[in-house]
Amino acid sequence: MEFRILLSGVFLFIGCFFILVASVGIIRFPDFFSRIHPAGKSDTLGQAFILFGLFVYEGFSFETVKLWMIILFVIIANPTATHAVTKAAYLAGLKPLLVPSEKPFSESDSSKKEHSEASTPNGDPAS
Repeated sequence: MEFRILLSGVFLFIGCFFILVASVGIIRFPDFFSRIHPAGKSDTLGQAFILFGLFVYEGFSFETVKLWMIILFVIIANPTATHAVTKAAYLAGLKPLLVPSEKPFSESDSSKKEHSEASTPNGDPAS
């Protein structure tokens, strides 16, 4: 097997991996704004790797020049479209899901926790 074919297979595999990870991210994240992130970032990287794998497989020809133009278009257009869709959703009134932050762990909290674990529910010390 030629090295060129093996290298193109590696790039195709990496591209498919990134697209698969982006798909899982779209399903797992809770709201629109966090879902659009893997759709914009990982999808773009996966498509670029797949097109680069096709570029390596084809060798240098007129088709590879077209593939480079497609790669450049994808790298520029996908993040731009993601930003435009996100901004339109925000301006339309869709708000991001914000989780209230927990208080940072402090030493006084740990001492209270140790004392509460050492006592029974009625307040008597555990033996």
